[in-house]
Amino acid sequence: MGLKILLAGESWTSLGLHLKGFSIYTTGGYEEGGKPLIEALEKQGHAVTYIPNHLVPSQFPNSVDGLSGYDVIVLSDIGADTFLLHPDTLTKSLRRPNTLKVMAEYVANGGGLLMVGGFMSFSGFGGNACYHNTVFADVLPVTMLGHDDRVECPEGINPAVAGDHAILSGTGRAWPHFLGYQRLIAKPGTETLLKASDDPFLVLGSHGEGRVAAFASDCSPHWGSPEFVGWEHYSRFWSQLASWLAANR
Repeated sequence: MGLKILLAGESWTSLGLHLKGFSIYTTGGYEEGGKPLIEALEKQGHAVTYIPNHLVPSQFPNSVDGLSGYDVIVLSDIGADTFLLHPDTLTKSLRRPNTLKVMAEYVANGGGLLMVGGFMSFSGFGGNACYHNTVFADVLPVTMLGHDDRVECPEGINPAVAGDHAILSGTGRAWPHFLGYQRLIAKPGTETLLKASDDPFLVLGSHGEGRVAAFASDCSPHWGSPEFVGWEHYSRFWSQLASWLAANR
């Protein structure tokens, strides 16, 4: 039976500044990067509810009851402030639920939580994802650096399998290359399944009755190379990871 998965993040708006001689103009655009992951999970029979970054303040559940219909929450390339600085709080100084604490309680009650790497995951680009200053510092199975945690690998880096686990069943030991990842520290009592050089790349753990995982790189470009997104085991891997996370639901 398929899982109900809530995916938040993986979207961005771009602003371009163009100079042509004495003339200047701007362009804008909106893009989403979650399609490969969504399609991979749906291919395996799971139902995915997707909330892009800009809709999180209005659509992401802010109560444990609201999250109870999901087996797994996946956060990918979405900074902590997107959850913490709701417009009512930022512009009107109104009190609102702390959605990160709500997610922590959801996991403690048996839910699954996965954070996927990106410029706005973990500590993030310039430290601006800022999860190290939140309750997620206790929830996630890794210790975050608290500053810019990127390891850019334009030459490509292939994660190495560091342990046997059902999550990796049928995926082989040769992984496609990635173009970067985030430097994390696995907490004591957790399990590291993949490593990039000496750094943990996929770490499993628990929080209360629930299960948590940290994947240190992208599920899609740019760090997630076309070779990874097109990998024959791409769908199997994400599905098996989601199934493990949801085991206590």
